[in-house]
Amino acid sequence: MSALKLRNANIPAAPELNNISEQLPSETRPLVLRRQMSISQRAMSNTLISAANLSNLLPTGTLLAFQLLTPVFTSNGVCDHATRLLTAALLFLLAASCFVSSFTDSVKAEDGTVYYGFVTFKGMWVVDYPDPSGLGLPDLSKYRMRFVDWIHATLSVLVFGAVALRDKYVTDCFYPSPEEETKHVLDIVPVGIGFLCSLLFTVFPTRRHGIGYLVTGNVDRR
Repeated sequence: MSALKLRNANIPAAPELNNISEQLPSETRPLVLRRQMSISQRAMSNTLISAANLSNLLPTGTLLAFQLLTPVFTSNGVCDHATRLLTAALLFLLAASCFVSSFTDSVKAEDGTVYYGFVTFKGMWVVDYPDPSGLGLPDLSKYRMRFVDWIHATLSVLVFGAVALRDKYVTDCFYPSPEEETKHVLDIVPVGIGFLCSLLFTVFPTRRHGIGYLVTGNVDRR
């Protein structure tokens, strides 16, 4: 036993990862530190960009309506049969609003005025433009409906469902006394949906700025 202790005592301890840079020559130490900082900064930047893109999946008006109306419809989380049905109808309408908003876009006329409309398979239908001929607008055929619009419409509904599942009033209304398995599902599912949607949003980006979204860029964004 004593021989084993002496053998272990003679084995040199492995250097810690944090002290590796201190053992490097002074010429290469700044390069290693700079590389570590760039990797951490790039990871933080990607995380912030993913979070921002995820929030952009939902229209601002829909989120505001959800935050204002949910406490009223759920009676602060204490629901009976009638209020539970009303809350379900509210969630359905808000989810439909998220879906439809994914097929809207905005254009800037020659005078700088922003107009909104619905995208179609042939182009874009501008709702409130005064000239029916579309004089003064960019080429609306470039704003036609694409496959990525359907992807974002589905993702926006999933993200809204994740937001609703994380809301205390909604969970207290539909699950007043949940079991342990139900609690775990309510905790895990929204996180998984958020991660999946953020990943798909990065893979399938969009440049539309429809109703309820921020308008940026020039007239022709396609």
